[in-house]
Amino acid sequence: MTCMYTSYIHSLWGTFLINYYLVQLMAVNNNNNKLLLLTFAICRLIVTVGLTVVPELLDVGLEGRLSVDTWELEAASVDFGRLSRGAPSEVVHPATAEDVSRVVKAAFESEFAVSARGHGHSINGQALIREKKGVVIEMGKGGSGVRVCEKGMYVDVWGGELWIEVLSATLEYGLAPMSWTDYLYLSVGGTLSNAGISGQTFNHGPQITNVFELDVVTGKGELVTCSEDRNSELFHAVLGGLGQFGIITRARIALEPAPHRVRWIRVLYSDFGRFCEDQEYLISLHGKPGRERFDYVEGFVIVDEGLINNWRSSFFSPINPVNITSLNADGGVLYCLEITKNYDHHNADSVDEEIQGLLKKLHFLSTSVFTSDLPYVDFLDRVHKAELKLRSKGLWDVPHPWLNLFVPKSRIGDFDKGVFKGILGNKTSGPILIYPMNKSKWDHRSSVVTPEEDVFYLVAFLRSALDTETLEYLTNQNRQILRFCHGSEIKVKQYLPHYTTQQEWMDHFGDKWTQFNARKMQFDPRRILATGQQIFQFHPSSALTKEDDM
Repeated sequence: MTCMYTSYIHSLWGTFLINYYLVQLMAVNNNNNKLLLLTFAICRLIVTVGLTVVPELLDVGLEGRLSVDTWELEAASVDFGRLSRGAPSEVVHPATAEDVSRVVKAAFESEFAVSARGHGHSINGQALIREKKGVVIEMGKGGSGVRVCEKGMYVDVWGGELWIEVLSATLEYGLAPMSWTDYLYLSVGGTLSNAGISGQTFNHGPQITNVFELDVVTGKGELVTCSEDRNSELFHAVLGGLGQFGIITRARIALEPAPHRVRWIRVLYSDFGRFCEDQEYLISLHGKPGRERFDYVEGFVIVDEGLINNWRSSFFSPINPVNITSLNADGGVLYCLEITKNYDHHNADSVDEEIQGLLKKLHFLSTSVFTSDLPYVDFLDRVHKAELKLRSKGLWDVPHPWLNLFVPKSRIGDFDKGVFKGILGNKTSGPILIYPMNKSKWDHRSSVVTPEEDVFYLVAFLRSALDTETLEYLTNQNRQILRFCHGSEIKVKQYLPHYTTQQEWMDHFGDKWTQFNARKMQFDPRRILATGQQIFQFHPSSALTKEDDM
């Protein structure tokens, strides 16, 4: 205990001294002799106290903050998944996009890894630093914040801002983005590096198709503005690019008038075929006037009565709980369709009629209609309320062995038989989402990979493991699901993908691999960005050609 305490004090003292010398360094940066002397002193101090830092960052002229504080390094060493650990040398808190550029340029020139971190919501260590020498850039608060252009119907957002902050800022003008994720405490740069999907995707496309312009720091440290018409190759590469081609420092996102309220409806099915038929019909209404379609279409699978009566339980009365057996569930499985209708005060009188007109065409269990009415912002922020409940019980900061798959429409029935009614059993340990999307709403020029069918489903196993035994069980079950898909030749694609070999990544990208690899060589030739994805090996010197070095 004494040794641990001494080590802790030692670390704190070393951090204090380094910060002190950094201040001195900045004060005399116009004097080369003193600069050299202080840099040498700092490096000697680092060796003395046993701290590992990247000395190349000591004189890049950051406007923000560089930290080796123990608690900050620890926070940057884990993510939401809690399945992996990283070990960054330092954490940088940039104040501007130029700060990000300075750090990445230093990494490009001195060969160390860089990982941009938003809210740390990755699952398998994608935003972690695994190398011996590497820096995490905490995008968080900083940069340009959120700026709304009411006339242009867009919002400019710092890459580290959370979507809940974007919503709050735009609602002040009566506006809001069109496409969302279910959980709003995610960073803008993070979701745009993947795709950003939710129940609005069938109509508006993923978040990456609602972006007008980006500022990106490439793997060479260059700060580049890009769009459809300007540096378009970088623009399309970065959207859905898993952080491989650059760090998003600003995004210009399309806006629309925000509705005031939401009618939120859930209906149950015991027949999977009918469930899918109705979901596919509803998403076929994309592009029609608002009165002729729903605004949001999702669903989830229920194989555990505890889930239906507890998860987001405001829908289901604790006095009269839903019983799976009494509903004649096919194979002990129920399916819940979740739909919403947005409305304003001026059309409140007609919303019920519009809803009934749409519901009449569906085939749900007639006794299973559950409805709620709430403000638009409360609907969008619905998952955060569940998060607060879980946090209060100590059930949030636990391992999350999630698995997200895009399943082609033609094989979703086989997936149901083999997984929902087979592999899963009657214990899920968390929600299982399922809903279809229209491929026509996705831009094929982005880096995202989806199944080669006009309609495909997201199937998301969002499970939590409260102990080691459960974690092992769920991890093995995920492997079973992937083996089943492979053995049954169901050509799924992972969303938020995770692989450990380059061959697996090549198989994942398929025909897009050649382009993906070429873009990597163009925009991050030393492979220093987002190394936690494990797509490319981090050996920068061999990846750099003479042409790149010119």
